[in-house]
Amino acid sequence: MRDDPWLNSRLAQIWEMLFPEVPRLNSVKARFKGRWKNKFGHIKRLKNTDTEIAINSLFKNDAIPEYIVDLTLAHELIHYSHGFNSPLPRKYKHPHAGGIVTRELKARGFSLMLRKERTFVKNDWLKIYKTLCPEKAGRKYVFRFF
Repeated sequence: MRDDPWLNSRLAQIWEMLFPEVPRLNSVKARFKGRWKNKFGHIKRLKNTDTEIAINSLFKNDAIPEYIVDLTLAHELIHYSHGFNSPLPRKYKHPHAGGIVTRELKARGFSLMLRKERTFVKNDWLKIYKTLCPEKAGRKYVFRFF
């Protein structure tokens, strides 16, 4: 089973290999949090000025492919690099302005993962969610990727 130290190790690897030009100007920690049907993760600035990247706790389960976790971490790192919930200057008015996150993920080599993610969400996510959260499975939500 995956845990927070594993998640922070993945974050460090992705940052070092694929985001080397993005300075880390504050403490950035990833953690598993929440059991969401409608989002995979988010980034927020804490009161002590650290940045927290929260990844859906259901992703601890090995039924969720590792590329989904990696893609979610990369997505949130792009927000960090654009100045959303980080000390870096804000580059855009809105975090998803004009599809910038998807374009940047593709530019950084995540095209295949994005296609696989779409297939995963379409074919597998709801079944896995219903298995992991049977008490919530009947609720209706609009799905957001992040």
